[in-house]
Amino acid sequence: MSNSYYICNKKDMLLYAVTDKSWLNGESLYCKVEEALKGGATFVQYREKHKDREQFIKEAIEIKELCKKYNVPFVINDNVDIAKEIDADGVHVGQDDLEVSEARKILGPDKIIGVSAHNLEEALNAQKNGASYLGVGAVFSTNTKDDATCIKHETVKEICDTVSIPVVAIGGISAQNILKLKGTNVSGVAVISAIFAQPDITEAIKNLKKLSIQITSNY
Repeated sequence: MSNSYYICNKKDMLLYAVTDKSWLNGESLYCKVEEALKGGATFVQYREKHKDREQFIKEAIEIKELCKKYNVPFVINDNVDIAKEIDADGVHVGQDDLEVSEARKILGPDKIIGVSAHNLEEALNAQKNGASYLGVGAVFSTNTKDDATCIKHETVKEICDTVSIPVVAIGGISAQNILKLKGTNVSGVAVISAIFAQPDITEAIKNLKKLSIQITSNY
């Protein structure tokens, strides 16, 4: 596949928010995402594993429109068909999900397709087949994914230095450990609990964004 597909702007990767309903505390996910956007989140992935299709689509559309209001890219985790149906900005797929090339056929060249990668071979294959950016990790141990194994920061740097598309680090990242990623040349970080488990999401985002700027090589 040629490079005639959409490649993300590195600036959009700076602080990538992945939704999680574990910490709603009676509030809607919509409100939580808006707090994150007000704080300066630069990218949003809607990740929902336990909703029926109708509810999934309804909430995804609402959050898509919210992201549009803030001019922030919005992608859906895994579900390529729904991403196409609601005209999301794109999708994020893992190594065990739909092949990148197949997702690209479904969504076309102008949509975002993010791909999880755990080593250089996976990263290069994803780039070759039409990935818009890579999510690389887990860079620290995480409670969000039970099957996530940590990868060395040297591997993260090797991927960043080899591919030409943006790389966002993911997995267990918090305000306490984010600066350990300095020197890896990532374009930014993807975070879940470091945003949505915090009592003040907007302030947490502002702080994480400052720290993310410190670790990226592009700012």
